[in-house]
Amino acid sequence: MNRRPAILVVDDEPRSVEVIARVLDEEFDVFTALNADEARRILENEWIQVIFCDQRMPHTSGVALLTEVRERWPDILRIIVTGYTEPEDMIGAINAAEIYQFIPKPWHPDQLLLAARNAAHLFQLQRDHERLNLEMKLTAATAEARLGAQQARVKQNFHFDTLIRAPGSALSAVCLRAAQVATFDVPVLVHGETGTGKELLARAIHYSSLRSDRPFFAVNCGAIPDELLESELFGHKKGSFTGAHVTRIGLLDQADGGTIFLDEIGDVSPAFQVKLLRFLQEGEIRPVGSNESKRVNVRVLAATHRDLYGEVGRGRFREDLYYRLCAMVLTLPALRERRPDIPVLAQSILDALSSHHGKRVKGFTEEALACMRAYDWPGNVRELQNEITRMLVLAERDTLSADLLSPHVVRAAAAETRAVEVRVSETISLPDGGPLKERVERMEATILTETLVRCRWNKSRAAEELGLSRVGLRAKLDRYGISRGGAFSSSH
Repeated sequence: MNRRPAILVVDDEPRSVEVIARVLDEEFDVFTALNADEARRILENEWIQVIFCDQRMPHTSGVALLTEVRERWPDILRIIVTGYTEPEDMIGAINAAEIYQFIPKPWHPDQLLLAARNAAHLFQLQRDHERLNLEMKLTAATAEARLGAQQARVKQNFHFDTLIRAPGSALSAVCLRAAQVATFDVPVLVHGETGTGKELLARAIHYSSLRSDRPFFAVNCGAIPDELLESELFGHKKGSFTGAHVTRIGLLDQADGGTIFLDEIGDVSPAFQVKLLRFLQEGEIRPVGSNESKRVNVRVLAATHRDLYGEVGRGRFREDLYYRLCAMVLTLPALRERRPDIPVLAQSILDALSSHHGKRVKGFTEEALACMRAYDWPGNVRELQNEITRMLVLAERDTLSADLLSPHVVRAAAAETRAVEVRVSETISLPDGGPLKERVERMEATILTETLVRCRWNKSRAAEELGLSRVGLRAKLDRYGISRGGAFSSSH
């Protein structure tokens, strides 16, 4: 049950106190005092919200008492009940005690109730206001702390150490150079094949720079038409073109003070190259449909899979724009150029995927890792991630084995890897000519080898998959000279 507002009535005339209390008693908890000392004792022990006080009392006047109340209990609403309304007394009371209201005698019960209700409501509003102010301060502090914690986590997640690699990796030299350039506010061009992690490197540069607490935006320039790309970067005014129903703030404006990453910069048209060059030269943007320019301070990181210098020589990319973008050029090695990284990288990807999908596995068999090391990965890390996702989905054991790999990955292992001790002659591929019998035999030998790799050299499983008996499979292996650690003869 909610407690009713508490009111203190102070008057040296008992009859007057009794009448006021009777009027207020239906809606309020009423306390009464016949002098200032009684009033102080009540105020010290009860949560009083409104005080009604007579002005003319012996020893202590109403204004003197309410002045003391103002100093000790400033939240209490103070009301004077008096038969004397001299202007000088009223002005003195307002200045000294900050009186909320004067009620002249004789008063009407409705007048007294209205004054009490309004004062109690104002008291509650004051309390709510103080509470909200406190909550706002706490909320602001909490939000600031959370933002700081999130920024710290982001910096940790996109540090150079998060680019997974083995000791001695070819990627380490690139990361070292990128860390050196990160703190210098210069444009960087990142070159590398699709899927090598160009955006990850760009984010690491940003979060290791002096702009790390400011925004980072990434835009794939090759996937957006010129008109939309201009609107995306520079923004547009409402009605500037068909479909521009609202004004849009461009990413360059939003990234003011931070960094923007322009991926596949080599795919933009010559016309857009001019607009981008103007921004890099002047540091100003002009939204589509606007006549006003705005200066912004943005660091530009760009990336491409193309030979951008060669594109300049062929007249497909502006030379002046090229030199604006490449104060420093960093080249990310393809995954086939960092094969020792594959086991570490694969395990990291697997851990993340198994956690995301809720399917726990321990890791890979040696045969599976050997197959992955032997494959060239033209799609680089992105292709490796897709392959591991496929293996995880198909897995029925707690370790991912070679038989879960795609056939083209296994074929690469059957032809190249020595880690699983399968050494297949370079002439295993089907010859362009020759007798039919020889060509069929070579095809059969290839199929046998690939199947054994997938089945981890479990001959019973391989025989079952091929529809052969174990004796029949053994005969064919002997015929072609296929064994773990052996090769089949090219004379067959």
